[in-house]
Amino acid sequence: MKQPDLAAFGVSRETGERLADFVALLRRWNTRINLTAERDEAALWQRHVLDSLQLAPLVPPGNGPLVDLGSGAGFPGLILALATGRETHLVESDRRKSAFLIEAARVLGLPCVKVHPARIEAATLPQAAMVSARALAPLSDLLVHAHRILAPGGIALFPKGRTAEEELTQAAGAWIMHIERFPSRTDPSATILRLSEIRPAGFHA
Repeated sequence: MKQPDLAAFGVSRETGERLADFVALLRRWNTRINLTAERDEAALWQRHVLDSLQLAPLVPPGNGPLVDLGSGAGFPGLILALATGRETHLVESDRRKSAFLIEAARVLGLPCVKVHPARIEAATLPQAAMVSARALAPLSDLLVHAHRILAPGGIALFPKGRTAEEELTQAAGAWIMHIERFPSRTDPSATILRLSEIRPAGFHA
């Protein structure tokens, strides 16, 4: 298959080659364990790789660590690690999926990646500059984790589908935060939420 136009996502040729290696590895593992529902290469690129790459420009500047919750097959955390070169922590409780993440980080030459094969609550994580999660849990649940993990000034990046505004409304009673919305470049019905200054309602710093 012809590789998609990665230059439109700010990706160099070298990074594009490493992403192609990752997709090939993912397809091989997908024959043994269910990493993604998609088996078609074009769908893998569009629905997963490009969907994750579009988050890279929204990552805060600096060198602070990134934490991805429920990383699954590496989306978006492993892709962001490759795009940014930042210290990245991938939390995935499924042992088979975490084994894939460890192998993928090795194949891609990403010593900056640390895989945590544990539940989020049990993982020992640094105070993060950014927390991400994709298709993992309702926003109200994600905010609990983000508030605990984020360093002061840190942000959360949560891609959401059609329920984005509904989830924001449901979270509004319990959480205060600064909300930025970005339209998805890969799914017209999706929105990327970039959240900062997250704190429980009634909490005063």
